Amino acid sequence: MAATEGNSIQVTLHQIAKMIDHSLLHPTMTDDDILEGLRIAKKYSVATACVKPYLIPMAKKELEGSDVLVCPVIGFPHGNSTTEVKVFEAEAAAAAGGKEIDMVINIGKALGEEWDYVSDEIARINDAVTKHGATLKVIFENDFLQEKHIIKLCQICSDIGVAFVKTSTGYGFVKQANGMYSYKGATVPHLKLMRKHSKPEIQVKAAGGVRTLDDLLHVMSLGVTRIGATATVAIMEEAVRRGITEQPTTVTFKPIDDGASGGY
Repeated sequence: MAATEGNSIQVTLHQIAKMIDHSLLHPTMTDDDILEGLRIAKKYSVATACVKPYLIPMAKKELEGSDVLVCPVIGFPHGNSTTEVKVFEAEAAAAAGGKEIDMVINIGKALGEEWDYVSDEIARINDAVTKHGATLKVIFENDFLQEKHIIKLCQICSDIGVAFVKTSTGYGFVKQANGMYSYKGATVPHLKLMRKHSKPEIQVKAAGGVRTLDDLLHVMSLGVTRIGATATVAIMEEAVRRGITEQPTTVTFKPIDDGASGGY
């Protein structure tokens, strides 16, 4: 990725594909739905297929012969399991072939600023997966947090040395004044905050509402190196329509509105 100038960026089709963790996490997805999703992940040669742990064997089989990694989720989506259960789940997922592991923190403990608990849990899970050659992404669920919590979590993850900090699960719905539930997911201010307060070697993943090529290019310009997406086909097809090839291509993008009330 080349440095940005205004709202333009130089990318290749390969770089865009390798920004994407193709998300196959909705609770209603059947095995047939998962198989179709894995075919999409393989066709476009994305970074990973993000799956629930019971699907690791299927994902490994279907992705065989490709460079698409299997990315299971741990404590998903609410992070409420005990640390011991999360460690067991994470180690089992890594041993079964999960190469990138996305875990959800204990959100209540973070809000209560019980940082020793939060740090110990992340460190133990990181140790459990790295000994099997896997890497860890730590999901904060930013919709539930204040900036001070996000900053502290970035510092903790930097000290531990996890691979990624991640904004959201995509399922962190917050009850609004009218009784309805909604979420913003990844937002530009939060992504800037996470990039600023994480060590340079810690990567940032944007998840929750990154739905278009413009969204992807904008977050890429902020230093984000991975997104979680269900709209992989639309993003990749739009990239081709916009003339992005395997050669470095300069493309302009529509910036995300920082003040938007909905998720992007």
